[in-house]
Amino acid sequence: MRKQVVFIMTDTTRFDMLGCYGNPDMKTPNLDELAKESVKYERTYTCQPVCEPARSSIFTGLYPHSNGAFTNSVPLFTGVKTIGDYLKPAGIHSTYIGKWHLDGGDYFGNGICPKGYDPYYWYDMRCYLNELTPEERKMSRQESTSLKKNGITEDFTFAHRCSNRALDFLEKYTGEDFFLTVSYDEPHQPYLCPEPYASLYKNYEMPKKPNIWDTLDGKPELQKLWAGNNLFLDKDSLKIEPRLFFGCNSFVDYEIGRVLDAVKKFAPDAMVIYTSDHGEALMAHSLSLKGPSVYEEITHVPLIIKGGANWPSAAGTAYPSVTSHIDLVPTILDYYGLPIPSGMPGKSMRPIIYDQSRKSGNHPAKFRENVFIEFHRYEIDHDGFGGFQPMRAIVTDTNKLAIYLLDSTDELYDTKQDPDEMKNLINESGYKKVRDSLHQKILKFMNETRDPYRGYQWQRRTWNKDEVKPDWEVDGYTRQKSNDINEGLPLDYDTGLPVSALVRRKYKNRMPAGQIPPAEKK
Repeated sequence: MRKQVVFIMTDTTRFDMLGCYGNPDMKTPNLDELAKESVKYERTYTCQPVCEPARSSIFTGLYPHSNGAFTNSVPLFTGVKTIGDYLKPAGIHSTYIGKWHLDGGDYFGNGICPKGYDPYYWYDMRCYLNELTPEERKMSRQESTSLKKNGITEDFTFAHRCSNRALDFLEKYTGEDFFLTVSYDEPHQPYLCPEPYASLYKNYEMPKKPNIWDTLDGKPELQKLWAGNNLFLDKDSLKIEPRLFFGCNSFVDYEIGRVLDAVKKFAPDAMVIYTSDHGEALMAHSLSLKGPSVYEEITHVPLIIKGGANWPSAAGTAYPSVTSHIDLVPTILDYYGLPIPSGMPGKSMRPIIYDQSRKSGNHPAKFRENVFIEFHRYEIDHDGFGGFQPMRAIVTDTNKLAIYLLDSTDELYDTKQDPDEMKNLINESGYKKVRDSLHQKILKFMNETRDPYRGYQWQRRTWNKDEVKPDWEVDGYTRQKSNDINEGLPLDYDTGLPVSALVRRKYKNRMPAGQIPPAEKK
């Protein structure tokens, strides 16, 4: 039986922008129908809530701090593999259509197909712009374009042209093992969409959650700077009317429906995966867009997986606990029967997808106790939007802890008692045990993933400075990279020979240059 995967992704679709996630105001019939045939993940989180870093984790299986794409406009480290690099040698026809954002170029990409993917179908946003006249390019980047008297046609949009290529691929390669990615820029601004979608939410006012009134008291200073004048708006009279954003969200659902119809016709046994890279604040906590935060509106994304013929899934079921984008590459590799590299921190979601006991309403053992989120900066092409704001965070089914290295205040939330994340509990004595336990897990995560930004400042915070003393040696270990499969062991700095242990104590850092450590003297 053929092994085929169709991976569909949108940009800036937060979890509650789909009807199947409990919001009846959102008109997303095609993704809602997919959810009825699939496992719907109720609490999936991005690895970093900004476009390129989020995508880097989705397609490499490594966190941004490990793969190099820690911010927009920075390429992946040399040698870092994306999913196509793993699949192509195994004879899997890998095709990528749509927004890529991993080549280190500008927002649109460089138009060059990366290795591992079929160059005939390669189509990033630079390719799209190259098809337009200068005047059409300007139109494609202006929100007002969708509201003009004659509007635009669907075939003018990036989404429609991506879908067309996907349909062509599915029809031509129905008999092959393949991995097809369809990566839409929509509903990201400039929210380009034709009628009737441009007017679909014309008179719609988004209901306000309690966190619209968040004053940010007791929260990180960076959030107050980020909120700016939004903090002082009259929230009682404030109307949140994201007409084109939600219209574009429904439009891209229509385009996804075109692809899903072709999947049913040409690849009915394929596994189908849908997700988004990150969310959008939409004035929650007086914030806009996305950035260094763990708030639900920014980090919580939809994830729907329809098991393929090789892993049939119980249709219409939901998995309630935390999951992460970091597990997508291992899941895909596992589906194709390929080994998961030891250096990948994620693991296959097979136990959630392929578990027939769930037809009776039972759930498998909890897949993860916690997931991790990080942040570095928004992008490097300009000095706006906060600059360097390093964050490391952990999310469980009941709590969130976020550490902001350059801020004087960190965050701890009890998401069961406070789902709107209004009260920061970081200094609450009753939550000390929970806080300290989560803190240790963050530090362990940073060590295990060889986080290049780790240091004693993450260990010693304002809320534990009387208990934790800074140490220049930090943990005192050397942590060498675990090489990919068949690449051999790394060589030991001290001997030049293959290492006997990847993690080991380092004793020389306090010795004057040229002095032999006592332990090594004969």
